[in-house]
Amino acid sequence: MLEAHRPSDWAYRLFVYGVGGLAILFMVAPVAVGLAMSFTSGQTLKFPPDGFSLRWYQALLDPAQSAPIHTAISHSLQIAVLAVIGTVLLAAPAAYGVTRLKPAASAAVEPLMLAPLVLPSLVYGLAALIASGRAGLSPSFGLVVVGHIVVFGPLMYRACAAITQRLDPSLEEASALLGVSQFKTFLRVTLPLMLPGIFAGMFLVFMQSLDNVSVTLFLADPRTTVLPLRMFQMIEESLDVRVAAISGLLIGTVFLCLLVSWRVLEPRRQH
Repeated sequence: MLEAHRPSDWAYRLFVYGVGGLAILFMVAPVAVGLAMSFTSGQTLKFPPDGFSLRWYQALLDPAQSAPIHTAISHSLQIAVLAVIGTVLLAAPAAYGVTRLKPAASAAVEPLMLAPLVLPSLVYGLAALIASGRAGLSPSFGLVVVGHIVVFGPLMYRACAAITQRLDPSLEEASALLGVSQFKTFLRVTLPLMLPGIFAGMFLVFMQSLDNVSVTLFLADPRTTVLPLRMFQMIEESLDVRVAAISGLLIGTVFLCLLVSWRVLEPRRQH
């Protein structure tokens, strides 16, 4: 015979589902409001929208009307892609190397690898600007890329370390016993096993770099306009509805990436 649920069980469920539901609503509601405003037929950001129209998406995609926005998007994508490449080349091998150290050495080194996550990016941006100025470097596109690699490298490191910590060392030992060099073992055995962590880190770094304001604000020169700063200027000047259209495209792109990732990884989980 099943026992009746005690009052404490109901209170626990009410608390978990109630607080969880409010948290989900708090996260999803702004997304829904932003999407709704992007389809307005009015002249400014307003909720509820005046009517349904795709005019602002058409204006956003029109090079004649939105050339500065396209330039900002191009710069943001270039910075994000270069940041992803840099973190893959630096943080992924670092994660593999640190996890292969002795426990005491690994415990001492890992906090240094994660230090940029502890320091607020706004403080880092200001400190990097001062340090680069002392070194004779002026704000530039390349300096922004380096700043993003430093700030978001720990995201790649943690994603890869979560995989490398669970790798069985006997696989590499078996490869070495068969006469395969350490480098080829890494390429043929270790690297394929690290790919899920690398892909997860790439997604995190790309999205964080694309959305970053603080580091770019301090390290970019006037010619390096990026999308978040351009969107802020548009809201500050005229509540331009194209800001909501940009958000709609970003939301759709992220959703499509997650859907593709789920379709690609789901068959592997089933096997």
